[in-house]
Amino acid sequence: MQASHDHHTLPHQGKFGPIAHFPGILLACVMVLIGPASHAADSQTRTAANETDLRFWLENMLVHHRYSVEEAVSVTGLSSEKIREYAKSRGLTDRMKAQRPATAPLLVLPYPGGRHPRIGFLEGAINPQRETKISVFAPWDTHGYAVLDIPEAIWSNLGLTYLAHTHINTVWDSQGIAMKPLEWIRHADGSLTMERTLPNGIAFGTEVTPMKDHVQMQMWLQNGSDQNLSDLRVQNCVMLKGLPGFDQISNENKLFMDPYMACRSDDGRRWAITAWTPNHRTWANPPCPCMHSDPKFPDCKPGDKQILKGWFSFYEGVDIAGEIQRIQNLDWNR
Repeated sequence: MQASHDHHTLPHQGKFGPIAHFPGILLACVMVLIGPASHAADSQTRTAANETDLRFWLENMLVHHRYSVEEAVSVTGLSSEKIREYAKSRGLTDRMKAQRPATAPLLVLPYPGGRHPRIGFLEGAINPQRETKISVFAPWDTHGYAVLDIPEAIWSNLGLTYLAHTHINTVWDSQGIAMKPLEWIRHADGSLTMERTLPNGIAFGTEVTPMKDHVQMQMWLQNGSDQNLSDLRVQNCVMLKGLPGFDQISNENKLFMDPYMACRSDDGRRWAITAWTPNHRTWANPPCPCMHSDPKFPDCKPGDKQILKGWFSFYEGVDIAGEIQRIQNLDWNR
């Protein structure tokens, strides 16, 4: 940990320099599979509320994220036999997944949990909560994905106000107050929304909208407390473990160009790009590996609401500086 700022930071790597740094089942059977809705204390095992929910999460895990049966067991709480039976009856096999049509939006799904999204520094992210995490799948690979943790953490003049895993105490941990597990709300157009209200009335939320060539993001914070809020630094993490070719335990494949943060593939021909504004800083943590474009909310008086804008995209090509300039010219953060 570095001072009071971050729970997994390494020293700031600086701004952009050389590119080198850069068949159906009867309802009764289904209910036997599902059981009563519940959340385990560790937030990793989450029993499906109904058959629709079970179908969604098993397809999400087994087809898109290519989870093993054992990983699906850890998330659903079902036995391996029940998962195999359900998957077979519903045709939930890896072969289901079709190539993404060229005109389709990027595939964005809630991250299922149960599989740690980091390679290393796991002690710095125990019991990661899935309700802040989404997977954005690469257009060139039906199974490669980056996990965006939005937000991973929120700091304020009150201290560590929110943390999406267990590492160091938040202001609520220090008071013995636990956060209730939540879920992303899935919308018909493929967008996702999430919001949480903290014990003192501070509420925040994230809106994610997949587009053809990028993911549009917005984060908001409403001050429902009776205190002025300042120093509202947010950590938004892009984890690269699930994206083949981008998972080097290094920062040599990273590009720092505030507010843009990018990671280059092993062959140098593909990039993952993210940005948030108003920007606080860009940095990366090799052991995870991950990259950050961390924003900062303006100071927020009681009753006020502040908004951040975010971007994520993939790029195939070698002119990364030109691509970032193209993105900047879109005025996406207006």
